[in-house]
Amino acid sequence: MVEPREGLPDRVLIYEVGPRDGLQNEAAIVPVDAKAEFVRRLIGAGLPVVEATSFVHPRWVPQLADAADLMTRLGDAGRDCPVLVPNERGLDRALELGLRHVAIFGSATETFAQRNLNRSLDEQLAMFEPTVRRAREAGLDVRAYVSMCFGDPWEGPVPVAQVVDVGKRLFDLGASQLSLGDTIGVGTAGHVRSLLDAFAAAGMTVGQLAMHFHDTYGQALANALAALECGITTFDASAGGLGGCPYAKSATGNLATEDLVWLLNGLGIEHGVDLAALVDTSVWMAGVLGRPSPSAVVRALGSGAAESPA
Repeated sequence: MVEPREGLPDRVLIYEVGPRDGLQNEAAIVPVDAKAEFVRRLIGAGLPVVEATSFVHPRWVPQLADAADLMTRLGDAGRDCPVLVPNERGLDRALELGLRHVAIFGSATETFAQRNLNRSLDEQLAMFEPTVRRAREAGLDVRAYVSMCFGDPWEGPVPVAQVVDVGKRLFDLGASQLSLGDTIGVGTAGHVRSLLDAFAAAGMTVGQLAMHFHDTYGQALANALAALECGITTFDASAGGLGGCPYAKSATGNLATEDLVWLLNGLGIEHGVDLAALVDTSVWMAGVLGRPSPSAVVRALGSGAAESPA
């Protein structure tokens, strides 16, 4: 049943991260043909943005060593799929392939910056500056991720003011959007509101922010609803709930795209995604990976146990 609530956005954009963030932590290498089919299926299901891969060094994320091959196989369809570029070398590869959207990935904490980037908080910003500048000069759109916005497995709870300071500095390099990541899934609804209030007080608008939740403690949908109540209209999600972070072992699956779509359908919020096609895609990918999908909605609809509220 659809039961709209006053004060929520009329429409949201789902930023699909399954092919990159969802698959990057898989131990068994997924064939590049399967990755290309995954991206095509997600686009076909109506997802407006599908982040395809990352041009990270294969030593650090072996699963994504085929990034250039994947983007070549996707052809014209892939040119509008964002890719993560950790540095100028990654940007060079994106430019060579004629891609139009790139993302950088920073940390709100010192420890994770050192572990993930081998840089301090300040050094990561210095590293990203020429990457963002060159990308913008070449006409590319740049998105910025900031991770560990709610908690860090080494440092514990992360002060809101610290997240705002680092996030705003990343955004001010020249990004069009800042995605706030609950990398280890410890955030709760009140914390989400406090963080978004602090970014608003720092001069950032809800249109400049996106939320990236993980479901480690089962809070991702509650946090998404809190963000909706604050006016957020862009949400990162991963088809089938795939994903984690290879440098933060307590980071389990991302917010499942299907679970988010079910919530949005029930609230009467437009998103443009075909839930049935999306579920079929995640059931197919679960077969490729050889294990059931962690998404509750995929488990329900994939077995024919329920009907969509839309």
